[in-house]
Amino acid sequence: MSTRLFHALCFFALAVVSSGVAGSESKPNIVFFLADDLGWTGLRCFGSDFYETPNLDRLAEEGMKFTDAYAACTVCSPTRASILTGKYPARLRLTSFIPGQERPFAKLTIPDWTKGLQASETTLPEVLQANGYKTLHVGKWHLDFPNRPDAGPTSHGFDFSADKPKGTKGFYLSEKTQKELGTESGYLTDYLADLAVAKIEENKAGPFFLYFAFHVPHTPIQGREDLVAEFSAKVDPEAVHRNPTYAAMVKSMDLAVGRVIAALEDNGLADNTLIVFTSDNGGLTRRYGKHDEFTENMPLRRGKGSAYEGGVRVPAIVKWPGHTAAGSVSSGPVSSIDWMPTFLEVAGITAEDKDEDTLDGVSLVPRLKDDGSIPERDLFWHFPHYHAGGDGPYSAIRSGDWKLIERHEDGGQELYDLENDPGETMNLFMEKPQVAARLEQKLIQWRQELAAQMPTPNPNYDAEKATELAKRKK
Repeated sequence: MSTRLFHALCFFALAVVSSGVAGSESKPNIVFFLADDLGWTGLRCFGSDFYETPNLDRLAEEGMKFTDAYAACTVCSPTRASILTGKYPARLRLTSFIPGQERPFAKLTIPDWTKGLQASETTLPEVLQANGYKTLHVGKWHLDFPNRPDAGPTSHGFDFSADKPKGTKGFYLSEKTQKELGTESGYLTDYLADLAVAKIEENKAGPFFLYFAFHVPHTPIQGREDLVAEFSAKVDPEAVHRNPTYAAMVKSMDLAVGRVIAALEDNGLADNTLIVFTSDNGGLTRRYGKHDEFTENMPLRRGKGSAYEGGVRVPAIVKWPGHTAAGSVSSGPVSSIDWMPTFLEVAGITAEDKDEDTLDGVSLVPRLKDDGSIPERDLFWHFPHYHAGGDGPYSAIRSGDWKLIERHEDGGQELYDLENDPGETMNLFMEKPQVAARLEQKLIQWRQELAAQMPTPNPNYDAEKATELAKRKK
């Protein structure tokens, strides 16, 4: 028996009746929406002055908004792995997007990290599957080892998986593919919404876990033509957000969310379904120096690939009928490592702590029910890589309202008071040396406990060649 299957069966054996769950027929369905590169202010209900997201705004009005929700990494693959395992990317050694970026002349050499989700890891869908759930994956995966076409979501616990059909270029299906599939829209997001709705219909007897992972608003910046035209007529040159193509991509995502929610309502499932919406990292604000074609995360600093809040703070909304208060807001820090333990508790599943199957996250159920709070804890990030949209290798910790960033190229540190300075405009490292020292020790200890991989000096470092290589990629 594989280690992975053994762990799944251990979870199954420890399943208990809890949280008001009386049996498999009353276990709640779980719908998890994951946006791709959507920043903290990427929704109207989170502050966008241009993007239109009425369905997600309604979800926030009927559920709980998390103002301080974080992705476990500043790029996508590690965050996706953290969602499905409840573990920090540093523990998984899956610390960059797959396959990553090569920087042969940079100051540091990146570690030999794990470019895929290991088969030995127990995943959320495996555990839910072992406890009677149908597990459904629609959309982006981005967790496979390179040159491993036999892997994929169904190798990690999903009963069903579907992504881009053949003949898709960018975000558009070819006319031939569209005709063969009989889909009304040729836009990828609409096609994936068709699949999600169909799977809800097929599995309405429940319980089911639907993981709907969007490709938008990731590059290429390519919106549905009718929506691009609609937003082109609404552009305000004084607004923070003013890219009509990007706005169209966000709107297509919102429309897909609306269709899934409507399918739940039409099938009488809405009252017994937990819905979560979040993003895999912050919005991309620049790449190789380019800005105009992307988005902004203001008032947060920078975006995808960076160590700052714009790279890791993301929108998050949870609706759990009968449990979350409508229109409620949670300001306590939460992370993508928390979704797996949360969903397990919602499904009535508990497990004893095991050294071989550690969960770094905590269940958010007490906070969702508004009858308790989750334990105070620090949150950590470790990115021993380079990224075209961000900075060099770094580690970071958020402890209370304090955030410390450590740069691995030169050992430099930055300290910010997020309560009073969420935009990270004032580095307080020199003014608060004791706070910085305390957070530094926590960060070092955490890296040691997880055996986090560190970058090393590059014997081929050449500043001039590194700069020239970056210029050629512009």
